Amino acid sequence: MRDLATSVHARLLYACAHATGSIPSRRGLLAAVPLEDPNAVRAALTSVVGEKRTVVVTGTLDRRLVLIQQQSGPWTAADLSGTPHRSRLWPAWTAGHVEVADPDSWLSTAQITAEGQRRLLRPRLLLASLYHPEHFPLPRFPLAISDLARAARSTLLGQVELMDMQLGIGLDDIVDRVRDGVEILGVSVTFGQHDLATQLLDAVAALDQPPLVVAGGSLTARNERILLDRYPNMLICRGAGEPTIADVLAHWHGDLRIGQIRGLGFRDISQAPTLMPINRSRRTATVANRSQTDMWPELDLLDRTFAHRGVAQLESSRGCTNYCSFCPRGHKGQWSAAQPDVLPWLLRQMSAVFDRHPNLNRTIYLVDEEFIGRGDDAVTRALQIADTLAQAGFSWETSCRVDQVVRPDRDRTWHLERGHLWRGLVDRKLRRCLFGVESGVTSILDRFHKETTSEQNALAIRTLTALGVPPRFTYITFDQLMTAAELRQTYTFQGRTDLLLRPQPDLSVAEIIDGVRDERWVAAHTTGRPFYTSISYMLVGMECLIGSAYSRRAEAAGLTGQPDPAMGRVEARYADWRIGVLAYRSQLWIDRNFALDYTLKSLEKTLSGAPYAMVRDLRRLLKNAAYQLLGTMLDELVRTDPTAADHGDLDARCQAAADVLLAQLRSDLEPVVATVGAGLPADRRDILRYEHQRWIAARSWQLINATDPCGT
Repeated sequence: MRDLATSVHARLLYACAHATGSIPSRRGLLAAVPLEDPNAVRAALTSVVGEKRTVVVTGTLDRRLVLIQQQSGPWTAADLSGTPHRSRLWPAWTAGHVEVADPDSWLSTAQITAEGQRRLLRPRLLLASLYHPEHFPLPRFPLAISDLARAARSTLLGQVELMDMQLGIGLDDIVDRVRDGVEILGVSVTFGQHDLATQLLDAVAALDQPPLVVAGGSLTARNERILLDRYPNMLICRGAGEPTIADVLAHWHGDLRIGQIRGLGFRDISQAPTLMPINRSRRTATVANRSQTDMWPELDLLDRTFAHRGVAQLESSRGCTNYCSFCPRGHKGQWSAAQPDVLPWLLRQMSAVFDRHPNLNRTIYLVDEEFIGRGDDAVTRALQIADTLAQAGFSWETSCRVDQVVRPDRDRTWHLERGHLWRGLVDRKLRRCLFGVESGVTSILDRFHKETTSEQNALAIRTLTALGVPPRFTYITFDQLMTAAELRQTYTFQGRTDLLLRPQPDLSVAEIIDGVRDERWVAAHTTGRPFYTSISYMLVGMECLIGSAYSRRAEAAGLTGQPDPAMGRVEARYADWRIGVLAYRSQLWIDRNFALDYTLKSLEKTLSGAPYAMVRDLRRLLKNAAYQLLGTMLDELVRTDPTAADHGDLDARCQAAADVLLAQLRSDLEPVVATVGAGLPADRRDILRYEHQRWIAARSWQLINATDPCGT
């Protein structure tokens, strides 16, 4: 029987035999159950041992704990990792309530008190992720709720379920599941989802027995006051969320007062009302990123994400090394890295899920704001993670700051080390890296507090491309405080053809580091492609996010208006009204083409080889049209008197230019979409054709509020 316990599926079978006294006849059910989904494991076990026996599946994926009630008296306790129960970091509440008879084994009888059973089974926690499928047609693995699921399960308190609207779930489905007996509802809300959040929360609040609601995400951090005014019983997660959700579970059991929950915003409704208005909002201290080294996800929804043609995401660090003026840092915190020791095991689990989808490109997207980070071990750590990903058979993409490539305050030795690092990352299957350039104009970069310069950005772009790093860039084309001269400089920088260089694999790092600073060398090695072809989304305008330093500066200039909860921002006009017209027409252009462009970007993530290259080339047609629109509108701006009272004339001319370019773009795209589609796998071809037809059929210009200035 000992040889049987050589795999997790075998341990499940062994646990059943231990609990029932005989090997179950329905072995195939346990052999086929997806191990990353604990609720599926529990359902399979219950089906095998019978509904009269209580089954608990708890703990994190790497230390999944199965508890099966025996016919009388004790329980069976099985650690599916195969490691002894003694090695588990048991939560404090289990003392005196869960006693394992043989802690030196992974399989043992156990005594569980009635209170212990209650805590293992309650509360029922539902973690839900919102989504607008009409704007974002293809899904991405929901890290936000998956990370929280791991934190919740590590407490061994209650039962956790995840629902993601990307995977065919509607708001009504979430409400129905809450009605069925959910006691805590956790909702992840990001930019553009305020409407979905309020619809869901209104419906949940109207239930006869509403659950305790905790909401988190980038948007709730911006809209905390607005949400608490509307839902005074709600809890707002103000940080990464893992400590908060763990404390919420303890609070539900009476172990913690609400004011002891870490990283929380809430309304103190215990105070008696007074004649004078009092702000009863309260906040508790958040936990610093450096104290949260376990940021890995549970994988319940990974298989379903792949079934919906989605992509895999992880993060190996949190926070950023800088404080850009447009990015409120309160909920993101300072940069800190995860402990990478769990990564090899996690990648093996993810690989097993990938194996069920053999046609899916094996790429993992590290959604770090800043992959490399700071510290003496930054290079070593980056290479270690890259080695781990490559050895597990994955290509990968991530994000990074430009000052990890070029820094004016560092010497040649530092730049040579960084050059070897970037070439080494490419050798370790780095497929692409996103850099937040944000501008090519130094005065704008100063206003954004990027701590970079135009010259530094240009050298970094040249260095990366010459080293063979496939980059993409975010760029904020418009900001409320910019001048017409700065906008012209922006247009010129985006059109530069001396930035994107041909990869030089036969040259040494030293030759490249020196060459990018030599204009003659650059001229001999340029691709000739304009820089804007590597900008992820063209024509992006500044979002004055609530709480950002940039928003405060715009407010001081008298440019801000009312809060806009949909995007967690404040309305803001432009100091030069003409630029405001161009920014408005540009946003309409972005939103008119967003679903198609996002689909193409998502398809890129699931493809490799020739199909990948074809989709990238197709996106360049959209970028070319956007750049042409910007140039045409700039010409119209120059012909417009800045003191003119009539703003409608410039707007009409810009709209006319957009109409002409869109008609031309329709004509240009049709044959290319047909050609590209013919080279795609059938399921991807169907997605492209559907979104292309939907794009063609749309006739109106309207805003969808789907932008995120940080590119996250």
